[in-house]
Amino acid sequence: MHDPLSNLLPEFMHFNSLQATQIVLLMGIVMFFGALGGRLFQKLKIPQVVGYIVIGIIIGSSGFQILRPETIAALNPISTVSLSLIGFLIGGELKLNVIKKYGKQFVGILLFESITPFFIVGCIVTTVSFFFTKNITYSLAIGLVLGAICSATAPAATTDVLVEYRTRGPLTTTVYGIVAMDDAVALILYAIASTIASTLLGGKQISLWIQLLTIAKDIFGSILVGSIFGFILSLIVRNVMKDEGRILSFCLGSLFLCTGVCVILGLDNILAAMSIGFFMVNFAPAKTRSVFDLTSKFTPPVYVLFFVLVGAKLDIWIITPYLGLMAILYVAGRTFGKTIGSMIGGWLTKAPKTVQKYLPYCLLSQAGVAIGLSIAAGNDFPETIGSQILLIITATTFIVQIIGPICVKHGVTKAGECGLNVTDEDIKKNTLVKDVMWGNLKICDENSPAIVNDTTTLNEILDSFSKQQNLNYVVKIDDELAGVISLEHLKEVLQLSELAEGLLAVDIMDMPGPCCNPETTLPEAYELFEKYDIQALPIVDEKNRPMGILEKTTIDHYIHTRILELNRTVDDLDA
Repeated sequence: MHDPLSNLLPEFMHFNSLQATQIVLLMGIVMFFGALGGRLFQKLKIPQVVGYIVIGIIIGSSGFQILRPETIAALNPISTVSLSLIGFLIGGELKLNVIKKYGKQFVGILLFESITPFFIVGCIVTTVSFFFTKNITYSLAIGLVLGAICSATAPAATTDVLVEYRTRGPLTTTVYGIVAMDDAVALILYAIASTIASTLLGGKQISLWIQLLTIAKDIFGSILVGSIFGFILSLIVRNVMKDEGRILSFCLGSLFLCTGVCVILGLDNILAAMSIGFFMVNFAPAKTRSVFDLTSKFTPPVYVLFFVLVGAKLDIWIITPYLGLMAILYVAGRTFGKTIGSMIGGWLTKAPKTVQKYLPYCLLSQAGVAIGLSIAAGNDFPETIGSQILLIITATTFIVQIIGPICVKHGVTKAGECGLNVTDEDIKKNTLVKDVMWGNLKICDENSPAIVNDTTTLNEILDSFSKQQNLNYVVKIDDELAGVISLEHLKEVLQLSELAEGLLAVDIMDMPGPCCNPETTLPEAYELFEKYDIQALPIVDEKNRPMGILEKTTIDHYIHTRILELNRTVDDLDA
């Protein structure tokens, strides 16, 4: 079916090629509307990656065709760079201690979640195809190839959700491990399936051993190239470089150089990038921890471009009733196979209950490798099953790229792992003064023990000091802030023991300096601490009534407590 939307816009709004400043305008359109779509879907409690893809569909091949196929093809380097960055960040999650702890679990789950859908999709597609075609060899061949392709999982859409929702825990760790490896299994299964299919269809005979050797070259060659770059880079960073900015530039330069080498050699840039990330996080962890943090911060614009282009490539108008039925059966069989396989693998390897229960939700996305294998099938079987496979995978990719991220969010939310992957800085940025606590007590409270009257005696203050955590006090007169009493001031007064007996708060207080309010953010509070070289800030409301006192030591205690709580939560999930 012809795209009915393509002629609604004037010709000048269709980008047929990238010429001069047109690329700037085009990138602006993609990034602006992609980010807008992501934000709108985020407001609807739907992962933003779905919004990116939908915007891509609207402006791409299925929609208004602002992005024509030729333009999309010209922008493929963006996809290559994006996948390399994704691979690099995934590699950064594969710490040796994690592999040692979860390695058996990863392999067990990987085998079952890959092979089970291979058999289920193969059987379903073969049966239904035979019902329509009455040709057993054709049906068996297309069932085998589609079964092999369905075992792959798209790392990009999956990991983007994990990053967006700051997930951490056994489920998150397992997902990173699985998506890092199951594409390799898909390649091996495809080699076997395509060899058998070629024999069944009477086409050009390709030796299985040659196929497997080619796959082995692709997999191990990619890992080898990435490992060489990663090893050299880790040595340089560990022994030569100190500045974070230069380390980041050198890491990204090496990553892109490695990606270029892989493209020239026909190797998998994702596996190579993962190898670099693996070496960096394990052999130069102290100096590259910030690199991974910085990389994850500037990748969002790249992800917007990548997923908008993914959506732009999808053509929903190619779907016929037969293809629609096959696509639905493929998605259903793949979903059922991934679910059963991951649950069996998790049970056999004694994975945590959250992994066994919710991992199936995180393995549904399909994109890069699956599309690549469908193109390979189109080249391997041009006269028989190639075109049908390409159309089915294109149609199903559209479906699972939309529902996959939503399912990932559901899985990690139910597993209780959202919001656990945070740092000290994250807590600071997202915390207001009114949220800071010491134990079970909020420091911002009109009844705070840090608030004293002007007539409160020194002995009463000292008694409070011995029972409370605060080191500084605010003094009020007629419910308004009148002054502050610091720990240093108390020490000075106590040295004059002969005068201390009859002193009141009003006698020993200093005039108040800078203040904060309950809505002040912690970064803003830290700016005041640094600007005025102080250790505490009175907290006042809009009527200048004291609400407590904010101390640096209290903030440090609060953040440390939050981190410990998050770590205990992760440990509980792991147990």
